[in-house]
Amino acid sequence: MANTTTALRRQIGSASDLKSVVRTMKASAASAIGQYESSVAALGDYARTVEQGLSVCLRSVDPKDLHAQARLRKTGAAAVQAIVFGSDQGLVGRFNEVVVEHAMAHLGSMPKKARVWAVGERVQARLLDAGLAPAGSFLVPGSVGLITRLVGQILLEVQTPGRELAGVAHGGVLMLFYNRPTGVSYEPVCQRLLPLDERWQRELARRPWPTPQLPEVLGTGPVVLRAFVREHLFVSLFRASAESLASENASRLAAMQRADRNIAELLTDLGARFHRMRQSGIDEELFDVVAGFDAMAPQAMPGG
Repeated sequence: MANTTTALRRQIGSASDLKSVVRTMKASAASAIGQYESSVAALGDYARTVEQGLSVCLRSVDPKDLHAQARLRKTGAAAVQAIVFGSDQGLVGRFNEVVVEHAMAHLGSMPKKARVWAVGERVQARLLDAGLAPAGSFLVPGSVGLITRLVGQILLEVQTPGRELAGVAHGGVLMLFYNRPTGVSYEPVCQRLLPLDERWQRELARRPWPTPQLPEVLGTGPVVLRAFVREHLFVSLFRASAESLASENASRLAAMQRADRNIAELLTDLGARFHRMRQSGIDEELFDVVAGFDAMAPQAMPGG
């Protein structure tokens, strides 16, 4: 009995320690979600500024140039590159599986085999399991401040040495796959960054300027346009990374909440078993005391 109650004490202690760790991870994940969502919101003003710059540049671009990339893409000659955002760490449920399944469904329908980069060791392993060997991988940034470095690394990888950024001048296709937060959950997203969406370009070119005087474009139009396209890529990649990180932490938070409930149920069960066992031991000791007392008590003489 003593050994059994001691074992139960150890189990209760271990479960209590694990519950403390889970609650710390819950608090950390909840805090991280807020930071990444705030960074996306703060990026909004800069994104609108970049769109205004693109709007001015697209007014002076020959419409034939805007359709050249679309014609190249329709012929199937455009190179396809894709970035899949996942996680480096576990305890995130099906976070990586969901985004890989979404990416495979889209890339499988492309006319040309895609060159894929993985952001995160876990998603890289899932891509390999799915039969798609990534051309390279990146570490997931551990904070908002490190996202900029990741974006710079991605832009260097998708750029062909000695040539313009892939897709800007050569009609290549650049796609992003990541999970976007939806309240307490997330959903997989496919975003095509390059070539720029034709309808979006036309809308930008027709968008009215907020002041009567249009700004002057300094330098060569196509050069300035490529500069703004690079900034558009930076904004899009930064947003995708931040939203993926927010989704990762939302998934981890949900997993930790389930673990917290399971541990609480386990502790309740272990506590009940421990108290039943202790009560049973106490009852046995009392019975032994009573039996010993009865055995030692003097017996009454018959007829006395």
